[in-house]
Amino acid sequence: MSQMPRRTGLSGPTLIRVLARLTDAAAPESKRSLSDQLSQWLGWTEAIALSTALKAPAAETAAGARAPSAQCDAEAAECARVRTALAEAVREDGALAARRRAPARTALPEPGGTVAYAVYRQRYLTLQQTMETGIAGLRGRLRTALAAGAPGMAKLAMVDAVMERVMSAHERSLLAAVPGMLETHFTRLRQGEEVRLAAALAEGRPAPVAAGAWQSAFRRDMQSVLLAELEIRFQPIDGLLAALRAS
Repeated sequence: MSQMPRRTGLSGPTLIRVLARLTDAAAPESKRSLSDQLSQWLGWTEAIALSTALKAPAAETAAGARAPSAQCDAEAAECARVRTALAEAVREDGALAARRRAPARTALPEPGGTVAYAVYRQRYLTLQQTMETGIAGLRGRLRTALAAGAPGMAKLAMVDAVMERVMSAHERSLLAAVPGMLETHFTRLRQGEEVRLAAALAEGRPAPVAAGAWQSAFRRDMQSVLLAELEIRFQPIDGLLAALRAS
């Protein structure tokens, strides 16, 4: 069972570093043991389900059965395709893609030129749903392939199914907090630019930045957070794919 995919939440290293940088918050070090953390995530009925899966005997398969190399290659190719498609969905999203034309260098933004954060929040939530749907399909597909492979792999597939069921709501709750954290960053960037441009205007100096430049910076930052979240969400896929290759 050494191939059991590692399940993490908001504590993924890249994601937490990016969020800490954008919110000026130090990444907290967890002082709780793994069992303590799991006790906060699993209710007693969920714990029973997981315990039952762990104690279940390995399914009988043909002696020496292994996942065919061609099947492993096909699953790896599909995982890579979905991963690339999800990353491209983030990079090419209309609300986040870099604008082709830079705004004019004026002292203050034109009235109504600022996009409300609600637009970005909705895009973030939509992209989260796209990730969740695409990755769930891959995860089920890999479990099916594992269940048909070597002895013991069916048990791994069973445990992963239980983990997905009992942890997905908690993961969704944690990641749903990210847009709120980004709103603080959005407001700080906007207000910072307004202060700098107003000061330049009052002192008769040229504008230090193009009005609205902060929005380009925010879009880049939001893309970085979404791509880091994609890496977190793909960890179970990476683990299951590694198990399939080793089976």
